[in-house]
Order: sequence, then C-alpha cells, then structure tokens
Amino acid sequence: MNSPTAHESPSTPPPASGPSPVAMIARQAIVNAQQVVVGYELFNRSRTANAHTAATDVTLVFNALSHAGSEELVGKKLIFVNCTHESLAGGHLELLDPDKVVLEIPPLGHAASEEVATRTPILTGLRNRGFHLAFNHTVLQSAYAPWLPLADYIKLDLSVLAPDQLAVLISYAGRHCKAELIAEKVETAQQYDMVSTQGVQLFQGYWFARPSLVETKLLAPAQASIIELINHVRNQSSTDDIEQVLKKDAGLAFNLMRLINSAGFGLNREITSFRQAVMLLGLKKLFRWAALLLTASRTGGAPSSLGQTAVVRGRLMELLALETLPPEDADQAFVVGIFSLLDVMLSMPMDKAVGLLNVPDAVSAALLRREGFLGDLLTLAEACESSDDAVFNRTAGLLHLTSQQINLAHLQALAWADQLGD
Repeated sequence: MNSPTAHESPSTPPPASGPSPVAMIARQAIVNAQQVVVGYELFNRSRTANAHTAATDVTLVFNALSHAGSEELVGKKLIFVNCTHESLAGGHLELLDPDKVVLEIPPLGHAASEEVATRTPILTGLRNRGFHLAFNHTVLQSAYAPWLPLADYIKLDLSVLAPDQLAVLISYAGRHCKAELIAEKVETAQQYDMVSTQGVQLFQGYWFARPSLVETKLLAPAQASIIELINHVRNQSSTDDIEQVLKKDAGLAFNLMRLINSAGFGLNREITSFRQAVMLLGLKKLFRWAALLLTASRTGGAPSSLGQTAVVRGRLMELLALETLPPEDADQAFVVGIFSLLDVMLSMPMDKAVGLLNVPDAVSAALLRREGFLGDLLTLAEACESSDDAVFNRTAGLLHLTSQQINLAHLQALAWADQLGD
C-alpha cells in the first residue's frame, strides 16, 4: 500500500528553477461501481520509492494543500495519503479537515500483538477526531484485531492476492467489519468482474486511470519572514503584529490564503483578508503552518525583487485608499497590490493565478481588467514605478488625489517595506 502501482517508476525530478519551488505529486483516482471518482490517492514523486519517511508525508500534504498550479489537485474529493506510523502523531494533521482525508495506515511488518496494542490509541484518537482510516488486507489477520473496528476502508491488492485468497478475505470482511473494500491494482476487465461480482464497490488501478503527474508550485517566502512570523506567534503577539508580517511578504500572503481557502481546510466560507485568516487559523495552527513552510522554503533571507515590488504596491495602495475608505475596505487595496504580480511569480496567466485565490469581485476586476476604484489605484501604483507622467496625472485626477499625497504615500510604502530586512 505504501508503494505505487506495479508499473510505476518514481523518479526524482531535476531541481526547479525560478521563484517557485516545485514538487512532483502523482494522483490516482479511486472510483465507485459507476466509475465516478470518489477520491484520489497521492504519491510523492519528489523522492525515491524507498525514501518514504514522516518528513515526506508532511511535505506531501503541505504541497497538496498549498499547490499553486493551474488545476486543483483533488478539488472536493477525498484525499488518500500514505503515512508512516511516525507521521501519524505529526502536528501537520491539525491543519487538515479530517472529513476530507483518508490516512492509509501501513502494516507493522510483523504480527507483534504488543506493538499493535501500543499503536491502537493513536489510531483511535485520529478516528475520534474525524479522520478516515484505510488499511491493507493484513488488518484482517487476527494479530490486528484491535485495528479492524477502526477501518473505514480496506484495500485489496490484486497484484499479490490470488483469486481464492480474495474470495476468502472479501467474505470475512463482510462478516466482521463495516469497512468499504477497495480493489487496487485492477488492470483487466476480468479482474474487475471477479471482485465486483463478489461485492467490492470501490476500485483503483490502470483499468480505470493511470496516475497523473502534477507539478506543484509554492510561492516561496523568505526564510527570514517565516522566522519572524514564528517568533511573533510564539510570543503570542497581537493580531495586528502578525498581520503586518504577512503583509510584508507576498509568498507568505499567497500561501496562507491558498491554504485557508483550500478544500482540505474545510471552511464553509471564503476568507478574503489576512486579518480574517489569522483570527480563524489561531496561533496554534498558524505556528504549525509556519513551521511546515519553513521546512519547504528556499534558503536566503531577503524577498525577491518581485516580491518587494508587490509589497510596496500593496502598502502604497492601502495608504491611498485610507484617504477615502474605512480600514476594512482599504485592506482590499493591499490585497490587490500584493497579488498584482502573481502571474509573473507563478509563471502563469493572471486569470489562472487569480483563480487560485478566493477574492472579492472588486479585487478580481482590478487585477484582471484594472476596473473600478481598486483598478485605478493599481494603475496609479504602476505609474509611480514606471514614472509614466501621463498615466500618473490622469489616474490621480480620477481618484481626486494630489501629487503630494501620492508621493508621500509612496515614500511611506518604501520605508515600510524596507523594515522587513531590519
């Protein structure tokens, strides 16, 4: 269960170039009898097959939830994630919506009833928190009896089980547990017919879908920014102080908004401001997230020049918006500014980049078409950078702002952004 299907050959991709770290994740559909996808099993392709550790489990989940590619990795389907027993106690699981996640629990490699008993409380705790648990067919052995009531899914590997073994296991599972059975490594119509006629309702394998490789991206923040965030959280700083750290690094801002609005996080409403994100996440989860981000981040203390430009834009637009708008509306101006270079940072069209974030219509209109008040502010900020006097004067007039107001705000924005390296 912890290895890919029989014909897959995991490989380590070449190092990523550009501003975004890249991880290779393969996903394979799990379907029902009507061939409707109910979930995806994820495989980490950024490691070799024998390098499965607690650390790679954490990285896989983190990259899947924070993925900044052109498509959702799993959407609203179940996520099946291979685990090590060491990773089951990891804090990264606190970032997930348990109802969306199936933890694939490996066998112990030997039928040591004492070790089974030792690990049972951890598995029980995960199940009580709402996680789904999947096991392979060994959970039907007597040594694993304490685990059997915890099983939501049992995977039957058709590459290692003979037809007569399968018949016995399917019959036994039907009498002794309530778990749904998944036939995996189904590669022929004959195999499908054999297990489906015996009552198996879920299937995985080449007969239905081969694993598809997805190149996941993260917008990398500076490590200094992540460390600053961690220090603020550990010191239980105010929401205002924590929000300021997020606002000074486009990578931090993007990854947080992606995570908190991902299906795996399980919120019922869209979060559109950093203050909301901080308050909903809470200090404990924010610390977990920052620590995971630190392990996945690149080296180097300073943000990229693009990130610095985005931060200055955001702050300039926020200061100018505050001339006429209340603070909560001015926050949207900051969001537009700091995300205005996402297309360059992620190497994708802006409409696809904006599609990765849940943003209000006014923010989207500004980013994509420079429409509305926020669009005019963004045009003005760009004119400040390019020294385009004609656009500067025209847009300043539309916004009823004087050159003195704009220049002062620009200086303040530059000084504010420079404080990041202090």
